[in-house]
Amino acid sequence: MKVLKAFRLEKTLVSRLSKLAKASRRSEKYYIEEALRTYLEEYEDVRIAKERFDDPKIKIISSKEMRRRLGL
Repeated sequence: MKVLKAFRLEKTLVSRLSKLAKASRRSEKYYIEEALRTYLEEYEDVRIAKERFDDPKIKIISSKEMRRRLGL
């Protein structure tokens, strides 16, 4: 289900978005959705990593140990 959202953007972002959409022949909506999807996925990954890092029950290992465990 699609939901209508309205918000304001800086002129420079609107201009860049418009130029990109025209040059690539894709819609501005496409780029906004892709940008939000990518940002939210990365933000969620960072949030999970931070929660794990802050959990005192989880043992933190060095990158050297991680490579050894992975056989790299």
